Amino acid sequence: MSTTPKTCELCEAARITEWHHEDDTCWVADCEVCGVPMVVWKQHGNEPPEIEVEHMLAQLGLVADRVLGADGWSYDRVMRQIPDHFHAHARDPNWWLRRFGRS
Repeated sequence: MSTTPKTCELCEAARITEWHHEDDTCWVADCEVCGVPMVVWKQHGNEPPEIEVEHMLAQLGLVADRVLGADGWSYDRVMRQIPDHFHAHARDPNWWLRRFGRS
C-alpha cells in the first residue's frame, strides 16, 4: 500500500453516479466513464490482501447480478485509467455499445 496521492479520483470517492454498496473495505458504484458497476478498495494501493479482493469481488458480483442480470456479465480487473488504486468492473457484453449510444 502506498500513500494517497493528492489527485486520486478513487480516493476522493465523489458521489457522482449511483452508489449500490459501501462497507469498511470497499464501495460499489456505477463507473463515471463506462457506466457499469465498479468496486473500489477504500485504501489507496493496487495490491489489496487476497481476502479483501475476494470480499470486493463478491460485493461487485451481488450488485452486477442485480443490475446486469445473473450470468449476464464478467469481471474486468484491468485498471486502465487509474492503475495505482485497486478497482474492478462488472461488464456486460454490450456495455461499450450501450455507453456510447450504439445499441
